[in-house]
Amino acid sequence: MLPLVFAFVLLQHQPCRDAAAPHLASAAERAETFDLAAAADAYFAAAGFGCAEAEIAGHYVRGLAAARDASRVGGSIESLAPVAHAMAAIEARRAAAPSLAPIARLVLEAAAAAAQSERGAMSLLLEQAIRLEGIQLEAGQPGLPAVTAHEAAGDLWLQVHGFDEARRAYEHALARVGPTPRVTLGLARVAVRLEDDGAACVQYQALVDWWGTRADGPPEIAEARAYLADQSCPVRADDAAPLR
Repeated sequence: MLPLVFAFVLLQHQPCRDAAAPHLASAAERAETFDLAAAADAYFAAAGFGCAEAEIAGHYVRGLAAARDASRVGGSIESLAPVAHAMAAIEARRAAAPSLAPIARLVLEAAAAAAQSERGAMSLLLEQAIRLEGIQLEAGQPGLPAVTAHEAAGDLWLQVHGFDEARRAYEHALARVGPTPRVTLGLARVAVRLEDDGAACVQYQALVDWWGTRADGPPEIAEARAYLADQSCPVRADDAAPLR
């Protein structure tokens, strides 16, 4: 839902109308289906039509994906170079989105810290990002595009194996940004790690029901289907909030 809100806000700016609209819609759709690389490409395509905010979104999403990749190799300086580039690019365009740019930078700094397993620094950075994004949400403004700070907090705690903290973060995200696919997936994964099979069944089923009869599906949908096939899940997604 929130990626679509962000796209709508961008379209209120004259340079972002018409030609850029399909790219912004594609970015929102790709982000919702967990394809951050494609979402970033679509944001940059929109930026080509004068959408400075879309350029910031592209750098943020690309940096977030790069930080995740860096975590797989221990967060070396070389692997985190794309994240540093993204943060510098966001800072250079800060005037175009003075509310969102600082939040995006904080989340990327937290993601870089998570890649290096620096949980203390990550926690402090996430707290700041969530506080700032909370102010935006309270004012009726959108949070970060593609992956809100609230959602990113759950993802990063899960990444560093802080499962209780991840569950709290996702539950907080659920209250603030709603049952997005990313929140639902996160709650399912946390439930698996905490051996809460009932909750995992509910959340994975909600994700599969949301995907419906669409062909194929991203790896996250395959993950959900595989879990449901392997487990005895007596509960249905009726027990979970429907995704939006």
